[in-house]
Amino acid sequence: MIENQFVMIKPNAIKRGLIGRIIEKYENKGLKIVALKIIQMKESQAQALYQEHEKKDFYPSLVDFILSGPVIVMIVRGPNAVQAVRQINGATDPLEADVGSIRGKFGLTITKNIVHASDSRENAEREWRIFFDEQEIVNYSLIGENEL
Repeated sequence: MIENQFVMIKPNAIKRGLIGRIIEKYENKGLKIVALKIIQMKESQAQALYQEHEKKDFYPSLVDFILSGPVIVMIVRGPNAVQAVRQINGATDPLEADVGSIRGKFGLTITKNIVHASDSRENAEREWRIFFDEQEIVNYSLIGENEL
């Protein structure tokens, strides 16, 4: 099933110059980027993105961190994109993530774990709609889509 998945590259990854290496992992898997922008996130966007964590102790530090610098928000598309991206990203805690995953290779802490991705198709749509309008999403066929 072809899906859209929301991905965000966090401020620490941008500061460390990891953008290309991260995007390459998704593209190497066969996922296509259909929307991408670099932004300085607004507090209202951060609150909307992390609304399910609002009552948790770590919420203020999470929002502060995500507002500490620019982020890259993007939508990737492909077969089973939600599950594929979550596998590429690795476990939320980089110290528990597979060493070949983005978080396992580049992350050190749970909050500053390099990337964010949605945990379901429904959340992917909810999250990408915080940052993108429908007309900003490029609609093109995946090359060799039937062979993936």
